[in-house]
Amino acid sequence: MRAAYYERTGPASAVFQIGEVDTPRPGPGEVLVRVMASGINPSDTKKRAGWMRPPWRFERVIPHSDGAGVIEAAGSGVDRTRIGERVWLWNAQWGRATGTAAEFVALPAAQAVPLPESVSFIEGACIGIPARTGWCAAQWGKPGPGRHVLVQGGAGAVGITAVAVAAEAGAEVIATVSSDAKATMAHNAGAAHVLRRDQRDLVDAVAAITAGKGVDHIVEVDFGANWQADADMLAPGGTVAAYSSSSTPRFSFDYYAFAAKAAVLRFVQVYLLEPEERAACEAGLAPLLASGRLKPRIAACLPLEGIARAHELQESGYQIGNVVLDLALGLRRPILRADPR
Repeated sequence: MRAAYYERTGPASAVFQIGEVDTPRPGPGEVLVRVMASGINPSDTKKRAGWMRPPWRFERVIPHSDGAGVIEAAGSGVDRTRIGERVWLWNAQWGRATGTAAEFVALPAAQAVPLPESVSFIEGACIGIPARTGWCAAQWGKPGPGRHVLVQGGAGAVGITAVAVAAEAGAEVIATVSSDAKATMAHNAGAAHVLRRDQRDLVDAVAAITAGKGVDHIVEVDFGANWQADADMLAPGGTVAAYSSSSTPRFSFDYYAFAAKAAVLRFVQVYLLEPEERAACEAGLAPLLASGRLKPRIAACLPLEGIARAHELQESGYQIGNVVLDLALGLRRPILRADPR
């Protein structure tokens, strides 16, 4: 089968190779999926660049944890009626060397989740990390009527899901964004209030919306950069679900700023969900996806041969939405909705 892979970490244009590798076979409890689309996430680019822990330990890596496709074969112990099923994939390259940037991937059957017919393979490749992270980050705050949920970065691939999930549950959602285009996206996803992330009076604006009480829950995209504002905006007994701190991965913060609020800090890591959390997440996302109330935005879609460019787009931060490889794209013209060059 054809696959994209790297044999050392470094810049995308320097390390990626495209070539023929052995097609995997499904082992006991596994399915073989013909990959139609492969989603690219920040964790994928960070691992390829050598940024992530644990350190490099494989001779060759076929990257990407997320994807979507069709079950081609089933290993022993798997219901053979699943063959031909449309599925979305999660954790494909978690803790191992083979992910979805290939024509086929074999993985545990539970990691191939039925994909609603109304959801395209390209959209399905954006569920594994972004949508599940957004669902967990929102749901851990117990959103519902009478509660205020603040989503920092409310138009990002994760944030847009968190907005939709919290709004669907009946919470009054406040989203912070960095542009007018993103403001429209957050509003359309269900945010009742949209604020610019860089405005000087952000804390005061949130206080006005909540009648001085503060927000009950915060979904945080960059905890290191925003912790002080989060502490100021949080209501007593409030919760923070942080899923990233890319701009400031190592930092110190004021313990008492959160302790004075009796706050609960939780770190979202969807690679490590307990089975019951994962099942609840999949069940919660299914109706939102099937109805179109949650629809991943595609910023760029390129063929397998464009993987280095796709990683560069993901790393640039200019794109609004998800970057995806379309393994069926072939010679069709690639979609590039957000290109910084």
